[in-house]
Amino acid sequence: MVQPVNFNPAQMGPVEAVQQAQRQAIQQQASQAAAGTVQPFDAVMQGAVEKGFGLKFSAHARERLQMRNIQLSAADLSRLSAAVDKAAAKGARESLLVMENVAMIVSVTNRTVITALTGGNMRDNVFTNIDSAVIV
Repeated sequence: MVQPVNFNPAQMGPVEAVQQAQRQAIQQQASQAAAGTVQPFDAVMQGAVEKGFGLKFSAHARERLQMRNIQLSAADLSRLSAAVDKAAAKGARESLLVMENVAMIVSVTNRTVITALTGGNMRDNVFTNIDSAVIV
C-alpha cells in the first residue's frame, strides 16, 4: 500500500511538487524492495500525481492513456488541474477538457479523469453525460 507523501503542494510549484513526490516514491519503492513488498510503479506514481495536483485517474483512464500513448508532463497536469478548477467554479459536474490533440472526460466533483482520447479517436464521437466543455 502506498504510504502518504508528506508535503504541501500549495507551497511548491507544480514541477517541484512532482519532483518531490517522485523522490519520495523512489525512496519508498527502495524500502519496499528491501522488505519484499514492491508495488507497481504506476500505482506509486498515481499516488504522487493525485497528491501533487489533486487529480485522480481512473483505471480506465490510465489504460486509455497507455494504450493511446498519451504522455502528460507536469505542465500538462498543472493545466488540467487549473481547467478542472475553472469548471468547478462554474458549477460543472462532468466536463470535456480539450487540450491540444487530447480530450478527457473528467468528473469535476471527484476531480477524476474518467477517459482520454486523441485527435483520431475524437472524430465522429458524440460525448454524452457532460454539462460543460473547457478548451485548455
